[in-house]
Formats: sequence, structure tokens, C-alpha cells
Amino acid sequence: MWPVPVSERQLAAFADTYAWQIPFDTSPRHLAGPGDARHVTHGLAAAGWRPVSDPLSAEIVLRSADLRHSLQFDPQSDSSAWWRLRGEHHDNRPGWYAAFGQLVPAEVLAAFTDALIAPPPQQSDPWQPLVSAGWHRGPGDTAHSADSLCHIELRPLSEFHNGRSWHIETREPGHGEFPGPRIWHAYFDEHTPAHLVSAFLTALSDPSPLQRGMHEHTMHYSAVKEPSQVLPQQVVDAHAARINALRAHARSALRHKTKPAAPPAHMTSDAQPAPRR
Repeated sequence: MWPVPVSERQLAAFADTYAWQIPFDTSPRHLAGPGDARHVTHGLAAAGWRPVSDPLSAEIVLRSADLRHSLQFDPQSDSSAWWRLRGEHHDNRPGWYAAFGQLVPAEVLAAFTDALIAPPPQQSDPWQPLVSAGWHRGPGDTAHSADSLCHIELRPLSEFHNGRSWHIETREPGHGEFPGPRIWHAYFDEHTPAHLVSAFLTALSDPSPLQRGMHEHTMHYSAVKEPSQVLPQQVVDAHAARINALRAHARSALRHKTKPAAPPAHMTSDAQPAPRR
């Protein structure tokens, strides 16, 4: 089944959200607040992911057309993870799991989900974007933001397992050796594809600001907010261009997957059946 575009009604609702909004450039990204979840859900829907949850429930569950991936958004979750992404075991590749807290910026999470649909052309060192953006590498496989509020660690699972999982936390300022309360977190298990982790960390450490409304109450009080030169219509246009690009990529991938296999090299279009004896 071909991916379908996000409907005109859905795009109009997205545009209406920003029509009267006064945008502020907000940085750093890890303190910008969650923003608009449709950065994530519209992109997946444009690539053919379908809702499989009760439309009258607060929970949203989307599943990819090939049934290999799923996303769950549950604002009523008993845990601190509102977003969960899963990849199923496929072609001898193990399944994987990723989880994100309520206040993770949607644009950063969308970089992760976009990479599921359109993998980046080159696999980069996941630490390099952090260093280039001025984040500090700590001892072992750790890094933290310039304001020391966002910490990243690649941890061994245990002394009995060789795998390592990623842990990202943004916390309030602490007191001495005691960290402050957690603002949001992200977790990638040991089987999460490296290019997805790299896409998330690259977007997280990007120094360019995110746009938030003037009275956005979920941005952190210490975030830097400045009137934006980006017009609301530009935000809408960029969103539409992105989901159209994701849909085109998904269509191309599906077309390539369903393309008939080429005939064996010894066969030609004018080959004749061997005569009967």
C-alpha cells in the first residue's frame, strides 16, 4: 500500500496552531520543552504508519506498514516514559527498544523517527556532533552540555553482558554532588541501530534554536528566549516540505522493494523455449 499524505484537514489544524502564535527562538534545545508532537506523528503517517489504537483513547499507537516498527505515545503512563519505539526481530537482526520522557523536544525525537524512514547517507561517530557543538566529553563514554544540565552516557549492561545502552538525562541544577530533579530522559537499548542514536544526538546538540510560543509554559525557566525572525507560515511550510519528502522517500523505498527481480543473466527477452524431442 502506498503511503498517503497527511490530510488537508490535519495540515490546516497544524497551520491554525501557529497562525496566531508569536514565535520565540528558544535554546538550548534540551530546555526548550516538548513543542508540537505532530512533528513526530505527521512524519510517520506520511511514510505509511497507521494508527492501531482506540481513536477515543488518549493513547496513540502507530505501526509501520511492514509491521516491523511501532510507536506508542501514552500520556497516562505510570512510568516516566511517554514515548516508546520498538523494532521487531527481522532478518536475524534483534529487536530493539527506545523510550523518551514527556518533555523531550518533539523536533529532536522527530530526527530519530525520520532516520527510521530515511536513514542518513553516512554513519557518523555519534560523539562528534556533540564535541563540535561545544559539549564536553567526560571520563569513559560520557558527555554533558555546556550548561551541565544534559548528560549522556553509554553504559555497560552488566559485568556479565557485553552490550551497552544509551542513557540521556536533562536535570535541574543540583547541589554539590547531588543531581537535581529530572526534567526528561531518553533511553536506547543495546540493539538500537547506531544511525538512529546518532540522528538523535545530532539533533539534540544542534546549536540552532527551536521555535516556541511566547507563553509556552513547558519550556524551562532558564532557557534563552528571543523574538524569532522565523514567521509562523515558514514553520508551517517547513513542516509540509518535510512530510512530503518523507512520503516521497517511503514511496521510493516501497517501489524498489516491490520491483520485479531481474531475469537471470543468461535469459533475454527474445529467448525461445527449447524444442521438444
